[in-house]
Amino acid sequence: MLIREATADDWPHIWPFWHRIVAAGETYAWDPDTSEEDARALWTSPAKRVYVAEDDTGAVLASAYLTPNYGGPAARIANAGFMVDPDRAGRGTGRVLAEYVLDAARADGYRAMVFNAVVETNPAVRLWTSLGFTILGTVPDAFDHPRHGRVGLHIMHRAL
Repeated sequence: MLIREATADDWPHIWPFWHRIVAAGETYAWDPDTSEEDARALWTSPAKRVYVAEDDTGAVLASAYLTPNYGGPAARIANAGFMVDPDRAGRGTGRVLAEYVLDAARADGYRAMVFNAVVETNPAVRLWTSLGFTILGTVPDAFDHPRHGRVGLHIMHRAL
């Protein structure tokens, strides 16, 4: 698997799974009806470093972004977002991409990473805790899950 910084040419390969994941309304606190234009702005804004994971044929399997979570004196705390194509899930792509982005964050001088809104029913919670993230707190009943009803949003942290 190759992980590299994304280019503008990668967006048409990211958008189909980005849209599928957000439209499902189960793991991201973004509007399920987000337009492609707005999605691209959310995922690839200038403040974000965007990555893609490719298989050996060059197919994009996943994408992630890395960005400061805060500004000013707290700008050394990172935030990131991760999406794995659901058709390619369960093969370790998310873990490899996460480890890469954590290393990139550390190399960029970030001291920690924070996730602001991890849906508590998201299977990725197991991945994040296995990579050393802790749940700092949970905002109860903050997310209207299409199958589970109201569920909490975790705030997760890991020192780098």
